[in-house]
Amino acid sequence: MGMTVTQKILAAHAGLESVQPGQLINARLDIVLGNDITTPVAVNEFKKAGFDRVFDKDRVAIVLDHFVPNKDIKAAEQSKTCREFACNHCVSHFYDVGKMGIEHALLPEQGVVTAGDCIIGADSHTCTYGALGAFSTGVGSTDMAAGMATGKAWFKVPSAIRFNLFGKLPSNCSGKDVILTIIGMIGVDGALYKSMEFTGSGVSELSMDDRFCICNMAIEAGAKNGIFPVDEKTLEYMKGRTEREPVTYTADDDAEYERTYDIDLSKITPTVSCPHLPENTKKASELSDVKIDQVVIGSCTNGRMEDMTAAYNILKGRKIADGVRCIIIPATMNIMRECIERGYVTAFIDAGAVVSTPTCGPCLGGYMGILAKGERCIATTNRNFVGRMGHVESEVYLASPQTAAASALKGYITEYKD
Repeated sequence: MGMTVTQKILAAHAGLESVQPGQLINARLDIVLGNDITTPVAVNEFKKAGFDRVFDKDRVAIVLDHFVPNKDIKAAEQSKTCREFACNHCVSHFYDVGKMGIEHALLPEQGVVTAGDCIIGADSHTCTYGALGAFSTGVGSTDMAAGMATGKAWFKVPSAIRFNLFGKLPSNCSGKDVILTIIGMIGVDGALYKSMEFTGSGVSELSMDDRFCICNMAIEAGAKNGIFPVDEKTLEYMKGRTEREPVTYTADDDAEYERTYDIDLSKITPTVSCPHLPENTKKASELSDVKIDQVVIGSCTNGRMEDMTAAYNILKGRKIADGVRCIIIPATMNIMRECIERGYVTAFIDAGAVVSTPTCGPCLGGYMGILAKGERCIATTNRNFVGRMGHVESEVYLASPQTAAASALKGYITEYKD
């Protein structure tokens, strides 16, 4: 029986010629990732288990991104634990204030992850790196601790669902509209513990930022991972960036998929996920009567350069609606610097927005944009569960940067028309 790309990566890292869905394997890890919320828990487990060293200081990454710069004493203590652990174990990939970024934008940018890798991270959106043709998935902090110590992790090999993409996206749509459309179609458990494998001629029409966004939200469909094939765009992105030589895997012609969905990209429309599940999707044009209080453009889903450019092109020379708080968060310091050099930050401020250093902050209701009772936010983030961004009676609508920026100008959810 043939194997999918995910299955081939897992087989190679388990030292096996082949694997089958449902098979339990012990796989070698290329990168183990943690952040300022999950790493302290992993450090405690690491010490409780009696471990005294990490398996490879160059293959552990710790990124302080959720509450940095620290918002309160608890956040400061968590970050201190991370700093001390990274220092004691000489962790090479430690990112703190000054060189920080949102982890799932930062690691690809810095070349820490590459094609063919097997990656675990104590954050559910670790599946982002499938955009590079890597197997990456979120785990708990206990698994992170074991991974840091042994360089290995247990997996049940996932079966796969194929998404055959064709056509080209309309100019007012992006990868966010694609993945919201898919989640609306299959549901938040539609790919439960499956590998979402994106194929077809339409892949070449998607930018790397589109692919990062799509894989990032694979977990919102319940998937174990999302993954794209490696093509010229992938190789160009990694060129001169990655620390290790990329390894490219291709699905066998007779690889088995539980289901195949054909997705015509040209039919995608600006899409919004309404409260309180990512699957609750509607066309942006159907929500024009929804008044908003806040807009957030950023996160590990949509805080990359293309997202900043999309927001700039809509907001420049215009004014954000009265009564709307617009928060823009570039995902890494490099992206923030480029926004400054291109004049984006000035344009955002002139439009009436605030610009933050990189943080996950408002996405998880941490800081930099907490919602009060009854308030509504349209955000480029990835989750809109009850109380996700603040009060349990607040509401979060998920959308693309184009839709979010257009909505900021109107004060109501607005379909952006190029």
